[in-house]
Amino acid sequence: MITPATHLKSVLRVQIRASLKSIVAEVRAVVSPEICTRVKAYSAWQSARAVLLFFPFASEPDISPLLADALATGKLLALPRFNATTKAYEAVQVTGLARELVIGAFQMREPVATCPVVPLNRLDLALVPGLGFDARGHRLGRGKGYYDRLLAGFSGRKIGVAFDLQIVPEVPREPHDIALDAVVTPTRWLTANSE
Repeated sequence: MITPATHLKSVLRVQIRASLKSIVAEVRAVVSPEICTRVKAYSAWQSARAVLLFFPFASEPDISPLLADALATGKLLALPRFNATTKAYEAVQVTGLARELVIGAFQMREPVATCPVVPLNRLDLALVPGLGFDARGHRLGRGKGYYDRLLAGFSGRKIGVAFDLQIVPEVPREPHDIALDAVVTPTRWLTANSE
């Protein structure tokens, strides 16, 4: 059954995807380091002992330097891996980016099968991808609900990662949607003021 929120999300996805096509690789290469700098200066990043990050698609901010930084500073680094049996993402520890990542589900780089699953309660902070975000911490995903199900069991700080054009006045919300604590862009932090 298609609800009004589901329909509005579909329309918003089309609009944001069209906008993201306007970001050329050169611009992405300039603004992505600004996001990484903001995250590294964030006190919750500095104090985190275990983090859940993601390997970005070409259309997303390039946070891959943060993966290397997490490992270099002794943080436990987890990335999402799709479990085909459960049809869900799980947090999986990575210790070597060059040898432990493969192209997995949905053409996303994810940890190899031998990397161990990490209980979500061991993680302090998660950087979360999405198509769109609003100032209340609402996130528009790709439409399958995989990240919401992963984040439902996560109690640490949840930070959306976005280009400025991905910030919209309002993301339609459904009961299963997980709100974030903040969103970081190349120019600012948006601290969520969820209802």
